[in-house]
Amino acid sequence: MEDKTQKLSLKREVGLVGAISLIGGTMIGSGIFMTPQTVLYSIGSPGASLVVWAACGLLVIMISFCYAELGTVIKESGGEYIYILRTSGPVVAFMLIFSSVLFVRPAGVAGLALGFAQYAVAPFYPDCPPPVLVVKCVAAATVLVLAIVNCLNVRLSMSVQVFFMVAKVLALAVIIVGGVVMLIRGHTENFENSFENTNLGINPIGIAFYQGLWSYDGWNNLNYVTEELKRPEVNLPRAVLIAISLVTGLYLLVNVSYLTVMTPKELMSSSAVAVTWGNKVLGSWGWIMSIAAALSAFGSLNGTFFSGGRVCFVAAREGHMPDILSMAHVHRLTPSPALIFTTIISLIVLIPGDFQSIVNYFSFTAWFFYAITLSGLIYLKIKKPELPRPYKVPIVLPILVLIAAVFLVLAPIIDDPQIEYLYVALFIFSGAIIYVPFIHYKLCPGVLTKLTVFLQLFLEVAPAEKNL
Repeated sequence: MEDKTQKLSLKREVGLVGAISLIGGTMIGSGIFMTPQTVLYSIGSPGASLVVWAACGLLVIMISFCYAELGTVIKESGGEYIYILRTSGPVVAFMLIFSSVLFVRPAGVAGLALGFAQYAVAPFYPDCPPPVLVVKCVAAATVLVLAIVNCLNVRLSMSVQVFFMVAKVLALAVIIVGGVVMLIRGHTENFENSFENTNLGINPIGIAFYQGLWSYDGWNNLNYVTEELKRPEVNLPRAVLIAISLVTGLYLLVNVSYLTVMTPKELMSSSAVAVTWGNKVLGSWGWIMSIAAALSAFGSLNGTFFSGGRVCFVAAREGHMPDILSMAHVHRLTPSPALIFTTIISLIVLIPGDFQSIVNYFSFTAWFFYAITLSGLIYLKIKKPELPRPYKVPIVLPILVLIAAVFLVLAPIIDDPQIEYLYVALFIFSGAIIYVPFIHYKLCPGVLTKLTVFLQLFLEVAPAEKNL
């Protein structure tokens, strides 16, 4: 063992194509197959729902440009966490990582797993919604399978990612072509008076945006792996623009196609939109759509796992998480402790959760921290104009997005206060209370050290180095 102590670290291996498929492949998840009915239900009319989808895309493009500047100024992996740590200080960053690791990431995983499960079992229950217990068992099994894949090998999980990316773009292409064919045949009746019955309240607009933005979630994935990206100052803005424009275009066309084939009533009552679409357009071949949607959710789940392991890993490296989570497997070089930890929490979130509420609380928490990150960017622009910036956005952009983010956080609370939002807020701020004794004063019981050593031997892991 004497001469074999090489440093464990991550290499710059992600090129432009890899970067685009990491963003696009995680964005196109179960969202586009699951949330169109909720967006339509919240906002009330087909025309307005298309406006919401377009606005979500625009908002995501704007915020990701802001992130591209942050990523070229602060060239470290870890996304929001590292940006908040460098601009707002360790306490806020710890609050983010605390709620991210214990709630936001696992909620994302649980939501995607439920999406996958609903589509995977839909063909077996053609006439009624599938039993909840069956769906949850399938979801739990999926999470376990992916955890194992990601712990075994990074290459394996990346090839899974690329394969599923191709599968889902094809599935969306089928839906779009089908819709275009129906439009040419003159099925335009669902688009007449397309703005009547629109709900213009603050709450319905906020909830519609939450559900729509859930489908775009994953736009910031590249910022989590900046240290593994080739020439980030060139490839980060490029990949962001290409991937997000592509996804926004696809989403709009897919929604037009859904609305061409189904009346708004049919769309809202469907538990799995793509399957209903498939049954109406492809007839006896309708089951293909549920397989496609399931594959799509599966691929996105894999991407979420891949980048989620990284965040935990970066935080542990900065001393904000137990040391064990910053370690990587000695032979396989995967951050397995972080992945196992995420898996356990995700399975716990799965037990009580239903898809809609998971999405709303997930978005609420996520946008709260996006707002803090953006104010960090505005701070850097005003106070530190001398920092080298290979890529710049005008200061108006982060200010506009910040206003939108504040609206998204406050709107549902002011308009329709629910006790759950209070729980989520208390949960976020409880991070600050935990920070003082355990991180600042390092009141770490000896038991934890023994546990770390035991787990290190049991899981065959060792600390990994920073890669700058």
